[in-house]
Amino acid sequence: MLFLFRQAAQWTLASRPYVCAALFAFVPGWPHDASSGAAGCAFEPARPAPSASFVRHLPRSCTQADRERLAVSATEILQALKVGKGVDLAGVVVTGDLLLDQLPLQALAGVNLRSARLQEVLRSKGISEVRIIKGPVTIRDSHIRGPIASKLKEGYLVVDGLVVVAGSTFEHSLDMSHTAFSETVEFSDSILLRDAFFVGALFVQAARFERTAFGPHTRFHRAVFMAPASFLRAGFNGLAEFLEVTFEKEASFSRAYFKLGTGFSGSRFHQGADFSEATFEREAYFLFTHFDGDAYFRRAAFRGTTDFSDAEFKGLDDFSKAYFEESPTFKRTKRNQDGRPLGGLQNPKILLTIIVALVVFTLTFLLVLRKM
Repeated sequence: MLFLFRQAAQWTLASRPYVCAALFAFVPGWPHDASSGAAGCAFEPARPAPSASFVRHLPRSCTQADRERLAVSATEILQALKVGKGVDLAGVVVTGDLLLDQLPLQALAGVNLRSARLQEVLRSKGISEVRIIKGPVTIRDSHIRGPIASKLKEGYLVVDGLVVVAGSTFEHSLDMSHTAFSETVEFSDSILLRDAFFVGALFVQAARFERTAFGPHTRFHRAVFMAPASFLRAGFNGLAEFLEVTFEKEASFSRAYFKLGTGFSGSRFHQGADFSEATFEREAYFLFTHFDGDAYFRRAAFRGTTDFSDAEFKGLDDFSKAYFEESPTFKRTKRNQDGRPLGGLQNPKILLTIIVALVVFTLTFLLVLRKM
């Protein structure tokens, strides 16, 4: 397992060395320099805020031993969430199981969510009761030892506020299935050592999972992204399931790395889809996938079975300089029949025009120089 995530860090986090360091800084048994901490390590005082939050910050000077001694329990966090507080963690170790289905049910009609659209979507789904986390939720440079799970098969957990997770490591599983996020989700530069499930999740605002290393199994089955979604340079080190996912706005998987089987079958990209320079080491399935906007696979590398059978491209499908180790399958694939040319410098005619203009300019310039 450790070797697997060494490789993940090399691929997805090479440009962020401090995040790579975080991968090993919190691995149990990894040697740490106990002399680097300052004596008297303690939680920083919480700053006054308009809405009270559960705040636990440890300074960078604390040693790993300090962080273990001052570990925050999942029970403390759950109690804070039950009374309507947000969560703000920085530089801490969190222990125990955080089971979010223990939050009390509330009548949807009796709460006023920050997003009127989310409230309407939940109402249209026939949801009458929800569990609520009053945001914001911020987790920075922390290590989460136990599982975090919504444990919901129906109904929704609503995170009613901003979510920021950065530079953090999740040692156990993260299951946010049937969770609705009312505001922006920033889940970047983090490492998930185990499964990560967002089955049926709703993202009302932008969702960014950039440069995040995902573990042995990632599922976004039937998730809905109502705003732009970005998985730029994300690393999927196990199965990656994006089956029947709806992307209402632009979706970017540019330079993402897919180590094992990957599925986008049945998904719909209503606007642009960017897979440029992505790498698929094993099977990649885009069966019955709809691309309503332009789809970019420029310089993507497909090293295993690649199947776009029954997919539909309504806009531009750009596979220029894509590499296929095995012949791809495009059975019954519908492609744009308008013959819309590539724009800008991708258009061969435009490139030829530019080259001719440069040659004419160069010759003219040389002639002028000879006459002088």
